[in-house]
Amino acid sequence: MAEPGGSDKRMWCSVPEKFQLHGAMLALQFGYAGFHVVSRFALNMGISKLVFPVYRNIIALLLLLPFAYFLEKKDRPPINLNFLVQFFCLALIGITANQGFYLLGLDNTSPTFASAIQNSVPAITFLMAAVLRIEKVRLNRKDGIAKVAGTIFCVAGASVITLYKGPTIYSPTKPLQTMMMSTALPSMSMSSFTTSAMSVLGDAKGKSWTLGCLYLIGHCLSWSAWLVLQAPVLKKYPARLSVTSYTCFFGLIQFIIIAAIFERDAQAWIFHSGGEAFSILYAGVVASGIAFAVQIWCIDRGGPVFVAVYQPVQTLVVAIMASVALGEEFYLGGIIGAVLIIVGLYAVLWGKSEERKFAAASLRVPIQTPSDNVHSNNRKSQTKTSLTQPLIPPSTENV
Repeated sequence: MAEPGGSDKRMWCSVPEKFQLHGAMLALQFGYAGFHVVSRFALNMGISKLVFPVYRNIIALLLLLPFAYFLEKKDRPPINLNFLVQFFCLALIGITANQGFYLLGLDNTSPTFASAIQNSVPAITFLMAAVLRIEKVRLNRKDGIAKVAGTIFCVAGASVITLYKGPTIYSPTKPLQTMMMSTALPSMSMSSFTTSAMSVLGDAKGKSWTLGCLYLIGHCLSWSAWLVLQAPVLKKYPARLSVTSYTCFFGLIQFIIIAAIFERDAQAWIFHSGGEAFSILYAGVVASGIAFAVQIWCIDRGGPVFVAVYQPVQTLVVAIMASVALGEEFYLGGIIGAVLIIVGLYAVLWGKSEERKFAAASLRVPIQTPSDNVHSNNRKSQTKTSLTQPLIPPSTENV
């Protein structure tokens, strides 16, 4: 008798890994895009910007802990005070500042432009790594020029989004608002109901667009610093899931302390609707749990460049979702800035790809010794044959 589900498993295994990776990355971008829209919806419903990350990180920590404990039991070094201090600092930058700036920026702008500015993270990361001498900048090679030019494009795009909002070039119909109006109470005037509906579903009207963009730039700077500072920590503590769990734990503690000090309303800790509960569950399970696992697998099998290339897809999906679900308007400055940032992103990624090709080519260059020169005439055929054999195994990074 055939094993139940065996045919489905064999069918999935028969799918080439290339298509599995592309399918996983598309699903990941849809998941992250939904997070942008759901988070904005939660903020518009009035959920506390301090309580939201507390619940999100509780769920994320509960999901990460079992995998970190069982999968890295043998690889996890013993913990000490030095590691705890490093994990605390990583949490301060990568969890508390990162998520805090994101929510403040999203509350004052829109999901589409929050996603668009995030495309600058690879360029900012490269700039930070270059300043800290973790990464070398070679302006005499095309890969170095591409990375510097891409960074300039990203900075220019973020500056345009921040300093120039511009006229509205697309204002979609708002089907959700229209549907709510049709079910509104007869006693409520049309103007008051429209204002109420816009506060729940509409764009960030009446907020400071420039301040929101500055918050989002702070979010990207925190994210990039987190990525850069993780590298030396992971060299000493090579257990990625455990490092992430410790970081999430300390980030949760920091958010609890901040919320306890600044969030004085006890009602803010209570779910007042199913929409609030759903947004928190989505943020914790999808954006912090499932998405993390999928991204780790894709980076392992396809490489970081392959994963980063899909980031602009998220911006496009967010734009469609936000337009349909939130009735988001698009402004000229935001679109110009988003295009500049995406061009800069691909320039940096192309530069990184070319840098890897240079590194692979340098490994294949034979190093001659005096003994090689003495016997070169007798070994021409062997030398010629050995040059055709790669010294490193083929990689699936550029899928």
